[in-house]
Amino acid sequence: MKEVIVKTSGKTYPIYIESGIFNRLPDICQENYSGKKLAVVTDNNVYNIYGKTFVKKLEQKGFFVIPIIFEAGEKNKNLVTLTSIYDALAEHAFTRSDIVVALGGGVTGDMAGLAAATFLRGMGYIQIPSTLLAMVDSSIGGKVAVDLPQGKNLIGAFYQPDSVYTDPMLLETINDRCFSDGMAELLKHGFIKDISLYEKLVNNEYDRKSLSENLDEYISVSCNIKRSIVEEDEKDNGIRQLLNFGHTIGHAIERVQNFSGLSHGEAIAIGMIFITKLTESMGLTEKGEAEKIIKALKKYKLPITWPELNIADVVKAIALDKKNRSGRITLACIERIGHGRLIEIELKELEDKIYGILED
Repeated sequence: MKEVIVKTSGKTYPIYIESGIFNRLPDICQENYSGKKLAVVTDNNVYNIYGKTFVKKLEQKGFFVIPIIFEAGEKNKNLVTLTSIYDALAEHAFTRSDIVVALGGGVTGDMAGLAAATFLRGMGYIQIPSTLLAMVDSSIGGKVAVDLPQGKNLIGAFYQPDSVYTDPMLLETINDRCFSDGMAELLKHGFIKDISLYEKLVNNEYDRKSLSENLDEYISVSCNIKRSIVEEDEKDNGIRQLLNFGHTIGHAIERVQNFSGLSHGEAIAIGMIFITKLTESMGLTEKGEAEKIIKALKKYKLPITWPELNIADVVKAIALDKKNRSGRITLACIERIGHGRLIEIELKELEDKIYGILED
């Protein structure tokens, strides 16, 4: 088992990474959690594959368990679904000593975490990520949120889990597109912070089966990269914004497509490419780095070309980004692979630069 300890101002908690740990979680919960009630928040897909059996095993350990199931997809990460979680917790008289269990990908973790952060002004919750993206990114660091029609993650909080249990074996049931989604975030950590991770990923032949044999190591390295950044800047006021590399444009693309076009990882891949082209044109990034990023993303079957979208719509969506301050926005970029940096740019200049890159 690999263990990553995250130490923030409000809480210290472990991330356990081990193949097969999911099957032992009912015993682990019985040994470690005093609450008698568990709310397992999950989407319909994950519930059918893992959730039903998991709930039964928890019940066999003496827990009162309620499954809270929603329809899978980013489009359902909203206030309607969040309210349904609140209703279930209230109906079954959950208390602060009871536990919310997030079993699923990033959408599930975000909503379950926000529910735990706000119901009764805070109750315990644990993360059991079931996608690669959630394992290397969204389950770590305490960002929890839901979307509004106007944009992504506009209602949220910082609320750390009690623990994270990461089982790479759960990835055996996700499709190749979902796996590539997670590789976008894994590569991102290499781009901004760890050239060694980047080199390992680009120099190995991409074969999902062989990659999976070393996946616990890659997940551990990625978790440690995010841990080090979160510990330095938990509330996203400085260096943590490096983790948004590609996200300013990526989130805007997702919003314009109404969360039904490119997946999160695919949109972030496009964002990383175009931000790097932009900063190369400004002399802030070494020439040729965008091509390296394109090559790496293409290797892991991620898109590398701009989707057919109205640029004005994308820029309008960027204006709603949380990092927008009076018409100026903080962008995460890289000086070169393995070395991230933050810059400030006027929204109008960003719009002009995007148009210029697309016209080349």
